[in-house]
Amino acid sequence: MHDLVSKATTLLEALPYIQEFNGATFVIKYGGSFMDSPDPAVRNGVARDIVFLEAVEINPVVVHGGGKAITRAMESAGLTAQFVQGQRVTDEATVAVVDRVLSREINPEIVRSIQQLGGLAQGFSGADIFTCRKLLLEGSHGEKLDMGFVGEVIGVNLAPLQDCIARGVTPVISPVARGEDGHLYNCNADVAAAQAAIALKAQRLVFMSDVPGLLRNPPDTATLITHLQTSEVPALKQAGVVDKGMIPKVDSAVAALRAGVQKVSFVDGRVNHAVLLEIFTDAGVGTEVVL
Repeated sequence: MHDLVSKATTLLEALPYIQEFNGATFVIKYGGSFMDSPDPAVRNGVARDIVFLEAVEINPVVVHGGGKAITRAMESAGLTAQFVQGQRVTDEATVAVVDRVLSREINPEIVRSIQQLGGLAQGFSGADIFTCRKLLLEGSHGEKLDMGFVGEVIGVNLAPLQDCIARGVTPVISPVARGEDGHLYNCNADVAAAQAAIALKAQRLVFMSDVPGLLRNPPDTATLITHLQTSEVPALKQAGVVDKGMIPKVDSAVAALRAGVQKVSFVDGRVNHAVLLEIFTDAGVGTEVVL
């Protein structure tokens, strides 16, 4: 009986959130090594959360990554992965591998997972959704670093996404984009997800990865920052707390919040039902970022 009562208590805790978010759009960036797990229960955990969101009349939009799968495919093709400031250097051969792995392997698998659990999903190559400009990073001496076919998402084709939402279907989008020159570009999935959230006027943006959230001391999970205001970000960058792959994540979170997204969360996709725990419980999990 105690277990049944605790289940009812959990459902009642979720009720005000279900009521508040009815009809809202949530963008979920799905990435991390848990995507590669040999355990289908781990891989399907996120899909089950997506199906739950659909069932309670929340509109999920998924932008996925796949960095580790890309690196493996590059190695098989005899290509060496190089990273600068958390971004993959992408030549012509690499961008072809990136598009194949993301748009034609990972994307359909995520769509299938959602459908097999009774949800509705439609896959999109990011090239049909995102437009980008060539990304030039700034080096330590102010010089411009050419990353090859790496783009920064600057535009979102809303019509197909809005059509999906109107039909109760979850769009699943790969993080590639069409450049102003017509070429295909590899894009950072965090930036792409944030731009999608801004364009769709989403209420929430959730970044899933394989860390518990933002850690003051990255090797120590006890140093999790549970609540972060955007004003604290510059000091965390200066202290090296936000570096490498966290830079585009945190910068994207700040941009989304300034554009009207109410809250951004960093959650650990290895935690069972992390998305639901973050959205539907008072305590939440991971790091929440607010203005």
